[in-house]
Amino acid sequence: MLAMYFLYSIALTVVLGLSTPWWLWSMLRHGKYRTGLRERFGGVPERLLKSGHGSPCVWVHAVSVGEVLAVTELVQTLQQQWPRARIMVSTTTDTGQMLAGHRFGEKNVFYFPLDFAFAIRPYLRALQPDLVIIAETEFWPNFLRLAHASGARIAVVNARISDRSFPRYRRFRGLLRPVLSAVDLFLAQGQEDARRLIAIGAMAERVRVAGNLKFDVAPPSQAPFAAELKRRLEQASAFPVLVCGSTVEEEELPLLASFQVLVEKYPQAVMVLAPRHPERFEEVERLLKAFTRIRCWRRSQLPPEEVLAGGVLLLDTIGELASVYSVATLALVGGSLAPRGGHNILEPAFFDVPILVGPHTENFRDILSIFRAQDAVRVVHAFRENGRKGDLTDSILALIEDRGERERLGRSAGETLRSHAGATVRTAQELARLL
Repeated sequence: MLAMYFLYSIALTVVLGLSTPWWLWSMLRHGKYRTGLRERFGGVPERLLKSGHGSPCVWVHAVSVGEVLAVTELVQTLQQQWPRARIMVSTTTDTGQMLAGHRFGEKNVFYFPLDFAFAIRPYLRALQPDLVIIAETEFWPNFLRLAHASGARIAVVNARISDRSFPRYRRFRGLLRPVLSAVDLFLAQGQEDARRLIAIGAMAERVRVAGNLKFDVAPPSQAPFAAELKRRLEQASAFPVLVCGSTVEEEELPLLASFQVLVEKYPQAVMVLAPRHPERFEEVERLLKAFTRIRCWRRSQLPPEEVLAGGVLLLDTIGELASVYSVATLALVGGSLAPRGGHNILEPAFFDVPILVGPHTENFRDILSIFRAQDAVRVVHAFRENGRKGDLTDSILALIEDRGERERLGRSAGETLRSHAGATVRTAQELARLL
């Protein structure tokens, strides 16, 4: 068994070595991964060493922004149930780290170490966790083995196995089974995820269905900019307002082409365009300027009294998109027109905003199936796929022109979101039994 972990560590070292030029390029070009580098290699930050031993400790790992949002209510619930416990949160991405620091306090947040024993052990010694909670699907073999060996109980919450990952995991089921045996409890988002967890090697008696924590995410706080934006759009009589959130490359071009058609029919139309990755802000701005007939503004450089109508606002900030959905006539959630798996549609649903997504939504399979069953979301195509002609522009125009259907669709989205709450309570109860 140890030989398997030894070979895995060698393979991970080789992969890390071969990919070093790419990591260095990302650091130099975009500044990615530079922050927290020492922590990733096992350098426990001083703030964790001062976090007070003797109290029970819960280590929650949430990879990025989506996972941080999903576990926020759970962390708060656990803190209420166990007021003496230290709840520490690790993330992998910089954006996840920023959000976690804001939500849980910077002294309780750190970067997740690389999956090497030399990087993991210092954290286990410093934190001495009684419980390790992993959000969604992070099966790091060395981390799970060492955390289990330290005496910590391990739970995977909001667990899901995507359509893309499932065949690969199932192919390596023989190797995964001993890795997953370190986990004491899997709390799956739905029955299909539970079935897939068992199929890839999880012990059936350790798998439960608790629901999707993302349905319990608190409504986005009204950021000051969202209120200001609403006021300025109303002053300009802007209509319709199309908020395109978390877009990825290949998506902005067809969206802007659709908006160009829209603004010809509705000269006061506004698009709020929020790229998923901050390092793409400059690239997207250059693309915007290529559409010479469309005005464009950057959120970070927006003149105080600029009239916002008949153009595109590039939302080049982090953390404001969730509340900006509140101004939308329609919302399109990106990562789904291009094959990226899609992003969370629940943020616009909080505001009863009608939602459009593309056909690639496997990352949110269960949520989308629930919404589609309630006719609470529209699936559109920007590109010709499997003989299907792209209907993005036609779908946007049809909803803009049919106020009754637009309002029904938005109302259905909000009702669907509210009717599926409760996963946080069920998850907290299961974790209490585990301890």
